[in-house]
Formats: sequence, structure tokens, C-alpha cells
Amino acid sequence: MAQVAIDQYLKLIPAVRYAPQKYLWSSYDSEADILYINFKKPSHATDSELTDNDVIIRYEGDAIVGITILNASKR
Repeated sequence: MAQVAIDQYLKLIPAVRYAPQKYLWSSYDSEADILYINFKKPSHATDSELTDNDVIIRYEGDAIVGITILNASKR
């Protein structure tokens, strides 16, 4: 059976527990070095905000539906 570094995945538990919708979907684009995290599927962002630390917060109305982390490998 293949070894999986489950310790790294276990560190995600707090992030999922405190996610706005209690769900978390993610995908990583290695070419662009961007991590996409969605709290709702399907989500249709109506607005977004770029923070000072290169994180885009996506909103659907007043609710946060996801974040996009730019330069993800440097974090």
C-alpha cells in the first residue's frame, strides 16, 4: 500500500471546521502557482477583493464563497 503523508492532510481539519459553509474544495494550478479554495459549489462570485498579501476573497452577495491564493508555493 502506498504511503501517504497524512499528517499534512490532518492539518486541514481546522480550516474545514471553520470554513464558512463547513465544506472545502480546492485545486492547485502549478503553472500559475495559484491555489483555489471554494466553500460553496457551485459558487457564482458577484464581487471580489484583493488583499495586501495577494489573496483574492470572492463573494456571492455578502457571503464569502471562496479564496484564491496567488504565489501559493511561496507560503
